[in-house]
Amino acid sequence: MSLRFDAIRDLKNNQTTVPASAKITGIFNSSVFTLKTAREYLTDESYKSLMTSIRGGKKIDRTMANQIAIGIKAWAESKGVTHYTHWFQPLTGTTAEKHDSFFTLKGDGTAIEEFDGAALIQQEPDASSFPSGGLRATFEARGYTAWDPSSPAFIIEIGQGKTLCIPTLFVAYTGESLDYKAPLLKAVEAINKAAIDVCHYFDKNITKVTPTLGWEQEYFVIDEAIANARPDLVQCGRTVYGASPAKGQQLEDHYFGSIPERVYAFMRDFEQESYKLGIPLRTRHNEVAPAQFECAPIFEEVNIAVDHNTLLMDIMSRVAKRHKLVVLFHEKPFAGINGSGKHNNWSLATDTGVNLLAPGKTPKTNLMFLTFFVNTIKAVHDYADILRAAIASAPNDHRLGANEAPPAIISVFVGQYLAKVLDDIETRVGNKFDEQDEAILKLDLHRSIPELLLDNTDRNRTSPFAFTGNKFEFRAVGSSANCAISMTVLNTIVADTLKQFKADVDGLVEKGDKKEIAIMQVIQKYIVESKAVLFEGDGYSDQWHAEAERRGLPNLKTTPVALDAMVTKKAKDLFERNHVYTHVELEARHEIELEKYIKKVQIEARIMGDLAINHILPAAISYQNKLSTNIAGLKAAGLGADTYASQTDLLQQVSKHVQVIYTQVNAMVEARKVANNIEDTRKKAIAYEADVKSAFFDEIRYHVDKLEHLVDDDKWTLPKYREMLFLR
Repeated sequence: MSLRFDAIRDLKNNQTTVPASAKITGIFNSSVFTLKTAREYLTDESYKSLMTSIRGGKKIDRTMANQIAIGIKAWAESKGVTHYTHWFQPLTGTTAEKHDSFFTLKGDGTAIEEFDGAALIQQEPDASSFPSGGLRATFEARGYTAWDPSSPAFIIEIGQGKTLCIPTLFVAYTGESLDYKAPLLKAVEAINKAAIDVCHYFDKNITKVTPTLGWEQEYFVIDEAIANARPDLVQCGRTVYGASPAKGQQLEDHYFGSIPERVYAFMRDFEQESYKLGIPLRTRHNEVAPAQFECAPIFEEVNIAVDHNTLLMDIMSRVAKRHKLVVLFHEKPFAGINGSGKHNNWSLATDTGVNLLAPGKTPKTNLMFLTFFVNTIKAVHDYADILRAAIASAPNDHRLGANEAPPAIISVFVGQYLAKVLDDIETRVGNKFDEQDEAILKLDLHRSIPELLLDNTDRNRTSPFAFTGNKFEFRAVGSSANCAISMTVLNTIVADTLKQFKADVDGLVEKGDKKEIAIMQVIQKYIVESKAVLFEGDGYSDQWHAEAERRGLPNLKTTPVALDAMVTKKAKDLFERNHVYTHVELEARHEIELEKYIKKVQIEARIMGDLAINHILPAAISYQNKLSTNIAGLKAAGLGADTYASQTDLLQQVSKHVQVIYTQVNAMVEARKVANNIEDTRKKAIAYEADVKSAFFDEIRYHVDKLEHLVDDDKWTLPKYREMLFLR
């Protein structure tokens, strides 16, 4: 009996354990060192120091750090914590942690529990084993984790153990960032400064602008035993083979349907764990594909939101094991049905309580909305290639452009009402504004836009960057990605555009134009310059691809090519003048992402070969023997060829597919060997994409999937789509 049939047989033994209900407000933040908790455990002086650091970004001196560390330790020990760790996000795409105990021995042998400011602020993990893109040689191991006070410490519970986690940055000994958090914080500061300067045209009381993020996490859930019977799922997170089942998602009966009981228990469990850690989950539902689901939180400051999403994926994976389930975050784990994204809903909030991407009810607030709305569109237009690079990865290449995922062409959808507003501004008589132009200066958008602004446009699922009422939704981000990458790029390009906007407006004001007139003149100019990126239609159509090319929009379909945008002079100048990345850091990240792509495709190619030779062909050959024996027996019985014509036809079909698979797998192995001998990382990545992935993956899969339909089901060792997607 194969693992496949063992897993199916044992499904009945997977009992659902539903966690006891708990009032959300009763457990929310219970494992987080919140400001409310800090007020209880810190002295007035250390509390004020912490508050100043969080709100003003100022460093905490060592004296205050000692006091804060004492307070955090006292709180953690009251919760049963014995160890602490600096929790960081290296460029592996996962989180990292090294646990140390509070326990130590004094010189006289006395055992004590200790945690001081030095341990809180900085640690020195080995940096040599993390991706550095050439920044660090293997023998140069030193790197530092540095405390990020803006993201609160929290306690992780794994089994009976509890660990205090301190969110940190990760930097090289030479100062370059080796993580996702440090550049994000720099981008947040860049947009804060740029947005405040522009906001002061409208409201001098604004002293802080914070980018906010609400992510939507899509994922698949399948039975653990069934998943373990698929080596490709274990090794790659996706199925490299698998014929489409008779029923997939064509009935459209899964979306928003009744949540399966076993999955529902899992959801409630990971939600409760998340609430304890301050992750404000709000929504859960079935997604479009069978076995696909989604959860989404309330909006948060972007740095906190990124930390929470990264933490959530870890929680979900751990909790799933308790329910004998497996969570798949891969962007395209199953062919022929929807892939998974992580839609990044982004906006800008002021410390006066204003959402800068929400139209107001006065001329001044409407003009402020238009300013930030148009600047964002202009940023996406000018830096579409860099934005595309931010979501480039081997798994996302499988997803983009199919089954409701947006295409690789970056465009902006704003809806018919706002599109008309932009057209009206663009086509003003004589393309000129003056003080008598009362109609446009009043900007009575509520006459042009329905009051229910949040729903004033249809949802364009084919748009990678859509305005959805009071925010932009970056839909092209992959489900397994760290949101920090796309958010770092988006905040940087908008910050840069706002800086240019202010310079353009100030230039006109210096020439004598009234401020409001100058703002409108620049807005009109930006609309004209960026209109090519606006698209309201079907992003999947061949017509759009031809039209996008005519408009000059980049269509970067593969990761190795898309990543080039990160190391152009344009990109280096952009990130350097906004103090987000140095040239060296960009080059390192480019190298890391290329290496990551190569390794992922390499692993997939190897698992395809392994499954073909060790699972698929033995099953097919066994079935060939069965057919041959049957045909031979019928011949021996003296029956005519017409009585076993169907068996002969089956045998010929199976034999053809077997021969093609064997030949193609061997050719793919040789192509891999050639690619592996290429020293230049970019050229190697391109070779893996063109000469391995594109040349062989689909062709081999086609013949394997054909065999799945032909070979005796009892001989097929790999769980099939109908089992993975529907049995739980």
